[in-house]
Amino acid sequence: MSSSPASIQMDEVKRRAQSLLSSSGSAQDVRVEVQTMAGIPLPLSEKYHHLGVEAMLRENMACRNRQEVLESLSRLVKALSILEKYGCNLTSPARPRYWRSVKHNNPVFRTTVDAVKGGRRVLYLYGYTNQQIDGLSFPDEVTEPDTPKVAAVTLEVMTLRAEVDMLIKGTHPHLECFQDIIPFIIQEDQLAGDAVVILPGEEQQADKPQVLALPPKPAQGHGGQPLKPSTGSSAASDCNLCGAPSSLVCPSCDNQHFCNACDDLFHRHPSRDSHKRDKIQKTKQVICTICGISAVHAQCSTCVQRLCENCDKLFHSHPDRRGHDRTIITPAKTSSPSLSPWECAHCTTVNEMRAVLCTTCERPRLATAASTVQESPMSLPTSPNTEWQCKSCTVVNQGSSILCEVCERPRLATRPPVAPVLSSPGSLSDSGTKWMCQFCTYVNTNPTVVCEMCNLSSKDSAGVSLPQSLEQTPSSTKDQPQLGVRPRPKPRVDVEVKRQKMMREDGLFLIHQIREAEKLGVSAEEVYAAICMCGSSNTNPCDWLKSELPHLLDEICAMAASVQLNYKAGDPGIQPMVERDGGDEEPNSPNVTGEGVKLSRAEAKLAWLSAGGDTDRAVRQLLRDRKLKMKELHSLGFRDVLKCEEALRLSGGEVKGALSLLQRPLLEPFHQRIWTDQPEPPIDPKHPDKQRMCRRLLALYDLPSWGRCELVLSLLQEPDATYSLEDVVQAVKESHDKDFIKRLLINECPICLSIFPRSKMQSLTSCQCSVCHECFGQHFTIAVKEKHIRDMVCPVCGEPDINDPEQLDSYFSTLDIQLRVCLEPDVYELFHKKLTEHALMKDPKFLWCCHCTSGFINDGDQLKVTCPSCRQSFCAQCKKPWEPQHQDLSCEQFQQWKRDNDPEYQRQGLAGFLRDNGITCPHCRFQYALTKGGCMHFSCSQCRYQFCSGCNNPYHKTACKTAHCIYTGLHAHHPRDCLFYLRDWEPPRLQALLQRSGVEFNTEPSNGTQTDACCVMEQKDEAGQQIDSPCGLQTQPGQAGLCEKHYREYLVSLINAHSLDPSPLYEANELIRACERYQVDTQRAENEDDNVYHARLLKKLMEVPLGEKVPRNK
Repeated sequence: MSSSPASIQMDEVKRRAQSLLSSSGSAQDVRVEVQTMAGIPLPLSEKYHHLGVEAMLRENMACRNRQEVLESLSRLVKALSILEKYGCNLTSPARPRYWRSVKHNNPVFRTTVDAVKGGRRVLYLYGYTNQQIDGLSFPDEVTEPDTPKVAAVTLEVMTLRAEVDMLIKGTHPHLECFQDIIPFIIQEDQLAGDAVVILPGEEQQADKPQVLALPPKPAQGHGGQPLKPSTGSSAASDCNLCGAPSSLVCPSCDNQHFCNACDDLFHRHPSRDSHKRDKIQKTKQVICTICGISAVHAQCSTCVQRLCENCDKLFHSHPDRRGHDRTIITPAKTSSPSLSPWECAHCTTVNEMRAVLCTTCERPRLATAASTVQESPMSLPTSPNTEWQCKSCTVVNQGSSILCEVCERPRLATRPPVAPVLSSPGSLSDSGTKWMCQFCTYVNTNPTVVCEMCNLSSKDSAGVSLPQSLEQTPSSTKDQPQLGVRPRPKPRVDVEVKRQKMMREDGLFLIHQIREAEKLGVSAEEVYAAICMCGSSNTNPCDWLKSELPHLLDEICAMAASVQLNYKAGDPGIQPMVERDGGDEEPNSPNVTGEGVKLSRAEAKLAWLSAGGDTDRAVRQLLRDRKLKMKELHSLGFRDVLKCEEALRLSGGEVKGALSLLQRPLLEPFHQRIWTDQPEPPIDPKHPDKQRMCRRLLALYDLPSWGRCELVLSLLQEPDATYSLEDVVQAVKESHDKDFIKRLLINECPICLSIFPRSKMQSLTSCQCSVCHECFGQHFTIAVKEKHIRDMVCPVCGEPDINDPEQLDSYFSTLDIQLRVCLEPDVYELFHKKLTEHALMKDPKFLWCCHCTSGFINDGDQLKVTCPSCRQSFCAQCKKPWEPQHQDLSCEQFQQWKRDNDPEYQRQGLAGFLRDNGITCPHCRFQYALTKGGCMHFSCSQCRYQFCSGCNNPYHKTACKTAHCIYTGLHAHHPRDCLFYLRDWEPPRLQALLQRSGVEFNTEPSNGTQTDACCVMEQKDEAGQQIDSPCGLQTQPGQAGLCEKHYREYLVSLINAHSLDPSPLYEANELIRACERYQVDTQRAENEDDNVYHARLLKKLMEVPLGEKVPRNK
């Protein structure tokens, strides 16, 4: 390793910075050391021991032009900034919660670290060596990171970031170190001007501003011709006519230098209008390495940095850096006076080069002392937001307008040029010496090119001629134009129009940037301050605020803390800067800022915005604001300086927030006493202090008014009042009518007959009945546990109608929400299970087992299915128990086979026939081996569907949707061939209907034996339960061994099987009643015969179709 002074200095600074970073983990604490290491002239291999900087730069700099190089460097800066934060988190005493891993799916990581090459190698150096699926992590056996190594790597990352940042800004002091690594690198510009060396003993005088002598203007020869500059003159780059900075050189005029104005005037002559001029390439201005904005004022050979005047004063005010050797650098002249600081002609304040108005008196930049004296007090600019008077047409415009509404001249434009006053013939002697300036209208008497008042050169663009003594005359015959050739005048450029156009374009561009920033939530003040910081670069202000502003705010906080510490240490050179623009300090004011002042980014941002982006002014403003806030907290009784500073830092500089944080520990005993010592006493409505009770009601129950509180007390004080305080408060919140409130509080439950308030009553959506919460829960708990899903209706009125599928689905959807609250978890789960089974029954593939009560989904297409519960088989179509003879036979063929070959079936005779043709539920298709005799109102035990067993039409408990139906009770609409009507016919009449159509029927038992009791199974209601048992009635001869009721059912089943219409056997009264039942017109015509009338009714009645749902099994 080299032992050069630069290496020794590098090792010393790196050792000190590594110690600070290992102990604090804050990048702000080592910001100065990082800047120092970045400026030390060492090769990259000696400066960076851990990072392969040369390889990293070469990998990321595979570019083809300078623009791509700058973009690659910007990406590298962002990646290094993120890696720097990772390193600082590992070295911080309070590490983040998830410090052990780095996730690759993090969008910030993907767009920064993964966007450059070599980023993950830095993470390996930090200790993230364990590769995972979604990122990197520390090995499991590592419990703590290697803090010294992490700090060393982090310092190199910060140093490299600082150097790359200086390369982008063009302020790196040693570009030769990167010449062979980064292509298209810009060579370092040479500093222009003389240098004055400041010795260590002269550091007190170094704080004073250096007064530089202006270069002398070139001497004028006879006739106004400029003299040629001598060789080696320091003013060789100045204009040979006016002495201003030159921008052009004319080889045809012996390489004389001209500014734009003098070139336009001098080369307008016909003998010189064809000269070819060359533009002078200006050197780039070197800016400060700390702030990156202002021009370099001094160069320090000890810390190897170039600093502006303000940063030099602030940085070298530290006791450890007072003895550094610095060199004052005279800044090179720029090509335009508008790019340098300007002095206000009215108040002599030196303003920034970007300022348009004076920061003190708010006068325009081009306003002069003479024009200021002549203006009236009403025309003085007061504020950009107030009304202003145009200097051209004297129209008063609004404060928000930039251009005049009449003449469209800019707000800051000076008076327009005044037309020259034509001299009289008798004043020809004065016309050669007097001329009027077009800017300030001052009449000059001496033959000079520059106005004596405003110091601006005179141009002939506005029609004002120069005096005759300043006009160029040909000196020889060679300059004379040729005869017969018309001179070609050079196009004139209106400087005023050009300046106004440029100002308008700049204003519109600024407005566009402000509008774009407002879409991103950035204020106009932040945009203006960012533009001031970015300068003439093409950096987007919003991007700069997002990436660079946090670092700048940290620097402002660090500079303010450093200034405060030096001020406390008694440095006399710091006090004026702290108190500048802040007034005189009170002699007896308390020292409210303590050691190690703690500042937040929020405070720094406010100070930076109020300073318009000026870092030095922001530091002073930040300290002044913190001093005032500390005084305010001190006046409120908070004397602990450290606690006040910490509270201000945590609250972002807000006094109210800091006051809340400081008062919280003081109020803690009070909170403990009022909330934890004793419970809140109950409110006594009979307490003599009525106002106290009302106040407690307002505080505890959030009543809307004092009158509502008095209404609550009056209701509770009634002699027969039995309701609770909470019920009364809830009712009073809903209404202020006392009678209505009483109706809300007194409601009788129709089940338990107890009195409850309306808030403790519950009702279903299908009806208007209301029951108490307890009865509501008990009713539905019993219904879920012991009854069917269709029995879960209103306990009072029995609504809704379970036979209406649309109403039933909407009812269960709202009932589910109500039962979720009032039922126990296991009961609510059982309700959901039954609700699921109810929904499955609607599936056409759902089957009920004929052996047990289970149901399942059958996805197969075979007739034989096996129940998953009882493992027994049955036919999927006829629902009969499966027999081997059913294989390869249809259900009708199998039924006929059983009649012909099954002895048991033959022995049962018609009883078996009625059993096989029993009742099938039209809703769930569950089959019952029962007869239809007896009550025709059948209720399915599986789905609780209520229907007629003769025609399968539903039974309705209330009014139905059938047209012209007037029944509101239990009823069903039966067709005329339903057993409901035909069971009243005598067997001979039914037999006559069959014989009329040629249908055979049985009159004797099949086995030839007569039994005494009917053995047909039917459903009976015994003790409130539905059970299946034999009929048991006496049989009659000639009725096939059945009782009369089941014999009629047998004959009707044959009528239904052959779709026979019973209307031809109707008598007259039956025919008329049937026509009325099925809405057939029964009106009789005049003189219509009975037979004709009955025949017409019979014809119309037979046009009404028979029952569609009537079982017609053969």
